[in-house]
Amino acid sequence: MRTDEKSLPDPWHFGRPELAKAYLHAFDLKLSAARGLFARRRMGKTEFLRRDLMPAAVEHGYLTAYTNLWDNRTSPETALVAALGEALEPKGAAAMLSKLRVPVKKVKASAKIPGGVEGSLEAELGKVGVDRTAALHEVLKQLDRTKKPLLLVIDEAQVLAGADHSDFAHALRAALDIRKDRIKVIFAGSSETTLRAMFARASEPFFNWAPLEPFPLLGDEFVAFTVKLLNSMARQKLTLEQGMRAFDELHRTPEFFKRFIERYMLYQPQGDVAALAYTKASVFSDEHSLTQWHKLKPADRAILYLLARGESDLHSSATLEKLSTMLGKPATRNTTAHALRRLLADNVVTRLAMGDYRIEDEAFAEWIRKRQEPAPE
Repeated sequence: MRTDEKSLPDPWHFGRPELAKAYLHAFDLKLSAARGLFARRRMGKTEFLRRDLMPAAVEHGYLTAYTNLWDNRTSPETALVAALGEALEPKGAAAMLSKLRVPVKKVKASAKIPGGVEGSLEAELGKVGVDRTAALHEVLKQLDRTKKPLLLVIDEAQVLAGADHSDFAHALRAALDIRKDRIKVIFAGSSETTLRAMFARASEPFFNWAPLEPFPLLGDEFVAFTVKLLNSMARQKLTLEQGMRAFDELHRTPEFFKRFIERYMLYQPQGDVAALAYTKASVFSDEHSLTQWHKLKPADRAILYLLARGESDLHSSATLEKLSTMLGKPATRNTTAHALRRLLADNVVTRLAMGDYRIEDEAFAEWIRKRQEPAPE
């Protein structure tokens, strides 16, 4: 986390210090060195990790490193090593860059956490031919010399499950295995299916390496906090009942609710109904959904259409009849199986249990609910 981000307060942030303390306390017990957390996107997971958990870890005596692999899906190795490098003090970072034969002058040694290190590392590690596994070992050696524990937060960690990153994931697992007493890891992600596979499949590098659990979602207390803060600034007050209704209609999605609050604050005379209608039109009917929809195969669209409307048994005879009608040609169980495999691989849907699937992005799901039945192509 960059120092400027940590120093910028956010009055709208609903802090959860007790939850952060609970996670750190679990590490203090030394029963495990890692844990996995999953929640759909836009549910407040990343904000908690960056604004609650990591500052609490610093107060607890940890160095901290954060990376969101979704921002660098083609080369998560680069992002992860750069994040670890950012956790180093200037001298340690300079030593690491020197070992990697990177010009040391790129490091800004004036700051406690070198602001230029991450950019320098990402630039150098991104070059063709760079051995990122060697870089990983070097940065960990430098961290070993600090004698301080490290909290490593890997957001959207499911990216590491990609076959292209298997060798690096194995190296990371081995390196972390021998440092369990000093490096604690949070694997967070939005794809429950992929994260479960990462930790439950024997062939995966992180098999049985961390317990996986749902991230506790924001609820009524978050709404009450936000409405109270809004009313301290607004001329036209919003009732808690109005706030709760908006939160529910926005599928209890914190990011969408904040958009509603922003709209209401800027256009108070129009009232909460107008603010909610505007927000729903904005988040559930965007251009990105249409682009994503057009990239899908007809069978994939048909499956999503049924899932969005609560269809449970996707392999039943009745469902196959519906699919045949929608596709304009006979559909078989293979049609469903192949479509689900593609959708799971692309993180469009997640498997909750055997035969139970859900669309990952609630905004996309709501957009699909409003569509007419998909025509065959």
